[in-house]
Amino acid sequence: MRLWDHPLSENDLRQSLRIATGAVLGFTISKLFGWNYGVFFTVTPVLLLGLAPVMNAHLARQLVASSVICGLEVALLSGLFGAHPGIMTLIAFGLFLYKFACMSKGPLFLFGANSVLSLSIMLHFASYPGVDLNDLVISNILAGLLSVLIAYLATFLIPDASPRQPPPPPAEPKGSHRMRHEALMGATLATLSFLVFQIFDLNDSMSAQATTLLLLFPMHWNGALGYARKRAMGTLLGVAFGLLCQVILYDWTGVLLLVIPLLWIGALFFSYLHVKESSGSGAGFGGLTTLGILFGQYLSPTSDLVFSGLYRISSIFFAIVVTLLATYLVHRVLNQFAATRFSH
Repeated sequence: MRLWDHPLSENDLRQSLRIATGAVLGFTISKLFGWNYGVFFTVTPVLLLGLAPVMNAHLARQLVASSVICGLEVALLSGLFGAHPGIMTLIAFGLFLYKFACMSKGPLFLFGANSVLSLSIMLHFASYPGVDLNDLVISNILAGLLSVLIAYLATFLIPDASPRQPPPPPAEPKGSHRMRHEALMGATLATLSFLVFQIFDLNDSMSAQATTLLLLFPMHWNGALGYARKRAMGTLLGVAFGLLCQVILYDWTGVLLLVIPLLWIGALFFSYLHVKESSGSGAGFGGLTTLGILFGQYLSPTSDLVFSGLYRISSIFFAIVVTLLATYLVHRVLNQFAATRFSH
């Protein structure tokens, strides 16, 4: 597995700075205002600035739309069908299906990707009686709006050095059978992930839950297999950096002025790896999301990162193995039918 062999340009370095700055701004603003679910405010700017190197109105509309639509979906599903898990699961499958269909088609990939993550995580946490559903939904919508503003601000403060070349068009468009394969595989596995985390009451495994979904972003079996190895490496690096920060901070984790520089250094390091890989969701992106979850959700004056970090490693590795097994099985089943066969 070859990593980090992409030659860096000035634009790549500036994108690294934008990602790190965006993550830190989201984290800092959420902490200063005392907002809950800091993970949304830390990870969403990373998702936007990391997957889309050039910010534009089309991307902004996708992110805002995904946040608002997912909020409405979760509110309606939990309010109307929260006591009917069977019906709720079927509806969730339908929602995942159209989101993965958006990802498969391409132009709405960011909308689908952010929607899949937001819907799965919010549906899971909304099922617990102690969770304030209004706070959960509003936090996610606010994180989407704030991330768009942060992305524009980061782009204004740290613009590209030169105009970027548009990505080359695909050699040939995807066939309808391949898009059906990708959408059905993603929706099936996302629904299975939701069911597993509900059945086993895994309310403290957000990293593992996010991993089961991020593995699906390549949209096919071979891509999921390659990303799994990179995600495992990124998780190890992210947790190692988080533990190092805990050693440095000791019991000063509540001092924001000490936490912010460490988060920025870590985010910059993983952003550098991410753009150097130039492979979308790789080890660098895995490290970024791991760092965002650790700092955004688990770092507080009353808890530390040691247990959380070690727990993240074990749960993520287990999630990777189980998700890969399920991905392979679903891939084989769908390939048995010409209408859903994966081929170029």
